[in-house]
Amino acid sequence: MTYHIGLFQVPDEPALQRVNAEVEVIVVRALAILLAQLAAAPIVSETVETGERKLVDLGTFECRDITRSTVLQRVCYDRAREDLIVAMNGAYGRYCGVTADTVERLLGASSMGQFFNQNIKREGTAGRYACSSRHAYRTRMRVQSS
Repeated sequence: MTYHIGLFQVPDEPALQRVNAEVEVIVVRALAILLAQLAAAPIVSETVETGERKLVDLGTFECRDITRSTVLQRVCYDRAREDLIVAMNGAYGRYCGVTADTVERLLGASSMGQFFNQNIKREGTAGRYACSSRHAYRTRMRVQSS
């Protein structure tokens, strides 16, 4: 039943309740469809290109965005392989054989940039953490034996 008030028709209370119930059903169905689509979507890990023009899949890395350093923007570390990926000035660099202790000291340093430049960066360490095929083989063998 509808009531006429001047020029406007006002629906009765049961009609409003039916409309509200229909809207709720539509919203619930839309959310269910959205969740199903999200669940079915493949999980894609991030891949970055390092300065050596090599693509590195960050799927096994733990990454942290750095906001307190003017030198480093992001630090990603794979503990099992001892691989460190660092973003500086929008470019990624890869350092191999970096121990977890060194990464923890980097993240806890009062000046992350200074610590990085003195202890990890290639120029400061005479290439100690340079990634070579020898390191990749040694790391792969260590991971397989674990």
